[in-house]
Amino acid sequence: MPQSHSHDADPVRASLAEFAALLAPAHPGVAEEVLRAHDSPHEYVSAFADRLDDRGIDEPVDDLAWIALVDALAAHGLLAEFDWKEDPQEIRAQLRKLESRPSVDPWALFDADGTTLSTDEFLDACGRSYRQIGAALAVLDIDSDCYPVVGLRAARADELSALAARAGFSVHHLGTDPGRP
Repeated sequence: MPQSHSHDADPVRASLAEFAALLAPAHPGVAEEVLRAHDSPHEYVSAFADRLDDRGIDEPVDDLAWIALVDALAAHGLLAEFDWKEDPQEIRAQLRKLESRPSVDPWALFDADGTTLSTDEFLDACGRSYRQIGAALAVLDIDSDCYPVVGLRAARADELSALAARAGFSVHHLGTDPGRP
């Protein structure tokens, strides 16, 4: 009879692995980093000390696997992280560089340059433009004043939210609130 590993019964671990696979199907290293942070947090902190230092993390924290996910996605060009007061042109430039950008350019649908909008308003406007072409933008909430943004097919947005919730984290989909400017 085959032995079962304790990892097999861990729903948080399984959700993190599925989340990483959904956003980085061509980059299995993303899931490997996330699972390493989940399974061996001290080892992960030691291995990625330089990266974590930028976030002020020098020992394991409760959301280490989620932070590892954000950092691994960014390292593979699948996530752009914006400051709370980011310039709209910089947001556009970084979103255009994402490996997960849609094949149809959403900027053709985007009205004006957005320079009078705050970062969160501009990101919501970007999210609405992406949705018009069947794509979505989502913020992976890391309890910070920044916006770690990923792109994906709009049809998979609910799946992304469900996986995040099962892992104990949250995702905010940009451009889905009709009351936003």
